[in-house]
Amino acid sequence: MKIKGIEHIGIAVNSLAENSPFWKHVLGLDHSRTETVESEKVTTEIYTTGRGKIELLEAMGEDSTIAKYIDKRGVGVHHICFEVDNIREAISELQENNISVIYDEPKVGAEGYLVTFIHPKSTGGVLVELAERPV
Repeated sequence: MKIKGIEHIGIAVNSLAENSPFWKHVLGLDHSRTETVESEKVTTEIYTTGRGKIELLEAMGEDSTIAKYIDKRGVGVHHICFEVDNIREAISELQENNISVIYDEPKVGAEGYLVTFIHPKSTGGVLVELAERPV
């Protein structure tokens, strides 16, 4: 698998309205988009840094994985995402090495990326997302 770089860092927040001003106005990052990812039951705000992105994640309801995460661990860094050149090859390679992936088949995530996650049990406690840029 080829890692092309850090695509984004996902940060779980209680409220986009309350947390966005820090990233947009204090740090002066460019807000590139707000998007709802229905499959994950999350609304994202994406900020570009020039070398990767910050993705704020707000739960759309109590059954969202982000709501469950915040209930268990609180707000803060949720995951780190690496861009890969081929998500299906990456999943196969990980599985061949007994690394636990959450999605055997990639899902469409924010910005149309194909994504999967590597279970924190396989990474020393960090949720890692892999993403392939849409063509």
